[in-house]
Amino acid sequence: MTNPVSPASIDVSITFKDFSLPGLLAVPEHSKGLVVFAHGSGSSRFSRRNRFVAEILNEAGIATLLFDLLTPEEEDIDQSTREFRFDIDLLTDRLIDVIDWVSLKTATAALPIGLFGASTGAAAALGAAAARADKVAAVVSRGGRPDLALPHLSKVKAPTLLIVGGEDTVVIELNRQAAAQLPIEHRLEIIPGATHLFEEAGKLEQVANLACAWFLHHFSGS
Repeated sequence: MTNPVSPASIDVSITFKDFSLPGLLAVPEHSKGLVVFAHGSGSSRFSRRNRFVAEILNEAGIATLLFDLLTPEEEDIDQSTREFRFDIDLLTDRLIDVIDWVSLKTATAALPIGLFGASTGAAAALGAAAARADKVAAVVSRGGRPDLALPHLSKVKAPTLLIVGGEDTVVIELNRQAAAQLPIEHRLEIIPGATHLFEEAGKLEQVANLACAWFLHHFSGS
C-alpha cells in the first residue's frame, strides 16, 4: 500500500464540557471541504485504514479530521468489556459535538462537512448527519453498520454512499436493509473480492477513490 503525499497533520484537542479528545487535523491549501472520520470498533485516530483514506482525500484537496471517540479511561474499559464501542448514542453525541467544534474553528468553519464512518462509526455518522442536517453535506460508510442507526435514518438529508466488501455477506444485507430506510440520494457500492476490512490488494484504494469522488461531487453542489 503506497501512501500519497499529503499535508502534515497537526495535533488538536477537542474540548468537551469536562474532558477533551485528541485529534489529527490536516487542511490542504484551498480545501474543497472537510471530512470528519468516525472510526470503528476498538480503533482510534491512528487507524491505519482511515489514515490511508485521509491521505487520499488530502491529496485531492479535502481537509480531514481523525479523532478518538473515547477517552483513555473509556478505552481501557472498552478493551475488556466492549461496553462503549456499541454505545451508538454516546458515539453519535461525540461526533455531533465535533461537528459543532469544527464549525467554529477559523481553519474549517467555511468548509462543507462530510462524515466518513467505519463499522460502528458509520452508525454514529448517520445519527450525527440526521442531527446536524444543516451542516453535513455528505456521508460515506466503509464496511459500516448503518442498521445500528435505524431510528435516525429517515431524518438523514446528506447524500450517503455505503461501501461494503463483496465477501462481507452479512454486512451487505444489513446495508441493504438500512439503505431502504434512507429518504435521500444514496448508493450501495459492493467491492468484489473484498472482505470486511478491505485488506486485499488494491481494495482499500478503491474505497478511498470512491469516497473521494463522492465527497468532491457533493461538496461542489453538483
